[in-house]
Amino acid sequence: MQIEVKNLRKSYRVNGAELNVLDDISFAVNSKEFLTIIGPSGCGKSTILNILAGFVPKDGGEIRLNGKKVGNLQKIAAYMVQKDLLMPWRTVIGNTILGPEIEGQDIKKAKEEAISLLDSFGLGGFYNSYPSELSGGMRQRVALARTLMFKRPLLLLDEPFGALDAMTRFVMQNLLLRVWKKYEKTVVLVTHDIDEALILSDRIIVLSSRPARIKSTYTIEQPRPRDLSALAAIKKKIFDELKEEIGSVFGNGSI
Repeated sequence: MQIEVKNLRKSYRVNGAELNVLDDISFAVNSKEFLTIIGPSGCGKSTILNILAGFVPKDGGEIRLNGKKVGNLQKIAAYMVQKDLLMPWRTVIGNTILGPEIEGQDIKKAKEEAISLLDSFGLGGFYNSYPSELSGGMRQRVALARTLMFKRPLLLLDEPFGALDAMTRFVMQNLLLRVWKKYEKTVVLVTHDIDEALILSDRIIVLSSRPARIKSTYTIEQPRPRDLSALAAIKKKIFDELKEEIGSVFGNGSI
């Protein structure tokens, strides 16, 4: 599976004025690749995912899947956001099988698959619990399991661990890597966390401030699990680039 995004553009009307969010964004995603997009807050990272998922229309540019022009990647993508969005009236198992249920699949088979997946996520025994009875990390594990149950080859992840504490985030990052390797998914992750990007990614795209353009791309060749101290030079480069972009918003880079 090869994904190509070419000359993507997007603007919004805000208070009667045009707000340019994305300006000529082009990149490719290889099959089974883990690609991360990082950039200043509000630069348009989530807008890229929303366009790929088909939630908002693009104003210009094109998306290609295996060389064929498509409107969006909705048919091959499963989307996970920072908020777990679990349905409070549904149990863990009920939330997890939402995808197969929507798509009219065999519910008995889906429950069996969901139980196996939840067991592997350390959620055995919580099948009949409700979201209100779970910790934040457990809720995100359920949300990730639900995302996988859609069985799409592409995962679009919009800061899925951003609201978690440091230790829980570390656990979820390692779980995501296990999932990515076991199920051979292609992943596009949006994050504001440089360390997270370095720990997880095959490649990192750094965006400028709004309107977003691609500022640089880094290939991370160190095998996983990664030693962040060995990636200190790349981390500093990305940090300096983001600092420069934030500084451009405030004029001189100081607050």
